This record gives sequence, C-alpha cells and structure tokens, in this order.
Amino acid sequence: MTGFTLLAVSIDLAFHFAMSTQPSKQLETFPNPRPGREYEVTFECPEFTCVCPKTGQPDFATISIDYVPDELCVELKSLKLYLWSFRDEGHFHEEVTNLILDDLVALLSPLTMDIEGDFMVRGGIHTVVRASYVKE
Repeated sequence: MTGFTLLAVSIDLAFHFAMSTQPSKQLETFPNPRPGREYEVTFECPEFTCVCPKTGQPDFATISIDYVPDELCVELKSLKLYLWSFRDEGHFHEEVTNLILDDLVALLSPLTMDIEGDFMVRGGIHTVVRASYVKE
C-alpha cells in the first residue's frame, strides 16, 4: 500500500466509526431555521419494525410524522436510529404510536404533531393508529 492509500483508508475508517449505525433512543434537534413561520414537516418511515408482545413475531409498519415546528426541528439521522431502536422491543401498535408521539413532543414542543402507525396485515387485520398533539 502506498502512503496515499493508507491515508484514504484511515480517513474512510474514521468517518465510518464517527457515524453511529446502532439503534439509539437519543434524539437530536437543531434550531428551526424559520421561527415564527408556520410550516409543516412530514416524514414517512416505511421500514419501522417492533415485536408483538404476545407472540414475539415482528410487526412491520409505516410510521408517518407530520409536525409544525416551534423553536426546534428533529435531526433525521437521530430519528432513524430512534425508530430502529424499537426493532427488538415488544409493543402493542397503540402503545408504540403514542410513545413515539410523546417522545417527539417532549423533545420538540412543536406547535402541532400527528403520528400515524400503519401496520401491515396480521391475522387478517390491518391496523392504523393515529395520535395527535396541539400546543396550548
């Protein structure tokens, strides 16, 4: 290997290890770039999984998040790792949808927030859970 090749490999490895790829409950924020302006932010997360607390089988869902920020916005990589953290946890659909709403509202204190958990069919039943928050 040349000196250049070793340097390139070292930089690549340093970047790889600096970027977390493990599930985490640690959500991060950044300041709203347009405070005082009401605008809506929408995320669609089609790869959400958790485990059925009764059977231990995986549940698959699309989690949709719509919010109007106040002072803070959620950072997307931390949101991805947060949603990934549910993969091996047992939760009822209603519980996990409301838990995501509670965690995001506690973090952001948005003007409004709506969460929808659209869970894949299991046992012939398709479940959609919607939870909302409006700042008073």
